[in-house]
Amino acid sequence: MDENDVSKNLIEAAEKDKVAMESLKTPTTPRHFSKKHEGTPWRLFFATICALLGALSFGFVIGYSSPAIPQLEKASLLVGEQKGWFGSLMTVGALFGGPLGGWSLEKFGRRMTMKVTALPFLLGWILIATAKGSTGLFLGRFLCGFGSGLVTVCVPVYVAEISTSSLRGTLGAGVQLLITLGILSAYSMSALKFVWTEIAYIGIGLSVLQFLVLFLIPETPRWLLVNKTKKEAVLALQQLRHQHADCEDECRDIEEGLDIKESFSWSEFRKPELSKPLIISVIIMIFQQFGGINAVMFYTESIFNSAGLKDGQMATVVIGAVQVVGTLLACLLMDRIGRRKLLIFAGAVMSIACFMFSWYYYKISHGANAENMGPLAVICLVLYIIGFSLGWGPIPMLIMSEIFPSRVRGAASAIAIFVNWSCAFIITKEFLFIQETIGPSMTFSMFACSCLFSVVYVWKKVPETKGKSLEDIELFFLGKSMMYV
Repeated sequence: MDENDVSKNLIEAAEKDKVAMESLKTPTTPRHFSKKHEGTPWRLFFATICALLGALSFGFVIGYSSPAIPQLEKASLLVGEQKGWFGSLMTVGALFGGPLGGWSLEKFGRRMTMKVTALPFLLGWILIATAKGSTGLFLGRFLCGFGSGLVTVCVPVYVAEISTSSLRGTLGAGVQLLITLGILSAYSMSALKFVWTEIAYIGIGLSVLQFLVLFLIPETPRWLLVNKTKKEAVLALQQLRHQHADCEDECRDIEEGLDIKESFSWSEFRKPELSKPLIISVIIMIFQQFGGINAVMFYTESIFNSAGLKDGQMATVVIGAVQVVGTLLACLLMDRIGRRKLLIFAGAVMSIACFMFSWYYYKISHGANAENMGPLAVICLVLYIIGFSLGWGPIPMLIMSEIFPSRVRGAASAIAIFVNWSCAFIITKEFLFIQETIGPSMTFSMFACSCLFSVVYVWKKVPETKGKSLEDIELFFLGKSMMYV
């Protein structure tokens, strides 16, 4: 062998060593669960619908104040500032319910926590239905809010953990869909001439139904693997998939991604693999609330009035219906387009709508005819609601339920939901002060900028979770798997 051959062999060996070292540095390709894991989807759909009845109850609580407050005021049960407190006490209750829900998820399991949520709903509706004064109404509203806080933590987590990778986006968006259906149902009660006590009794019926159907569905396999036995996890998978599906294989795949022996402590949130997803979830929750949804809903009736539509009750029903249609469309698109694209598109649409609202109120304040510009305001309103329903309504809770490791999912979700409800309380409480101080035009400009910042943040920082298993998402934050950001 001559000198040139020796040099050539040394160069080839060096190249191989370089390739080998690069392969060690390069994150591994994400694992995709085989279609054989999925079985028939009907059992999964049934379990999801049963779990989503909690979200329906939550939406019914949100919508109840719209038809009830005018009737309660007429009956002299609420006067002056009591009307505002009746609406905001739900948010206060949720601030307490969210953190307790996170603790309960890990301690007692996902299904048991969902069962517990029915109790405050039931007691709250009973107190409201039988109230003889403001005290009973306030306490009932607080309890319903407490149950709502529990729902926003436990239902998204349950749905995410039982879903297959290909359906998790669609089913996870179902949480927001059922919330909007609950809101629309409550709005419609006034148009159907139901009185406030009758609406409360319907709420009692929903609470009972929500509790009973949970006996028909299993605990999530991931919680069972960590806290019970593998045999119970396989049986749960068979209930969710099909008795002839390869549940043993899927259970092994899930088990590989779980560190069953590892315990959790709060100090672990300092680790990048936990702090990064927590920061992402918290920030998108903040953007959801500071995107102006509460302000837009506050102005709904006045916007319809300016367009010559004087029936305020019908206005709320129309907007409720638009929310349902928009969220249904989000469910259909979630696993086709992905979370990132929908958030970016929705944020852009909301930003444009808010800037147009700002211009509308600027023109009105400078003497423009409100009736002439009314149709434009209604178009902006519908555009904003569609944008919110497509992205920033359903996706923040969906991402929250996806990006945390199983062992901290309850605690981390509780933090994210607490931030969400805190921001909702601040916006609800201070919105009137803000718009009186700087005017509605500047207020909507502020919301438009917030929506614009949310688009930039999602584009730069939020990973795409479409089609990825929960274990692959966990590996991504550990730096062991590649996902598109």
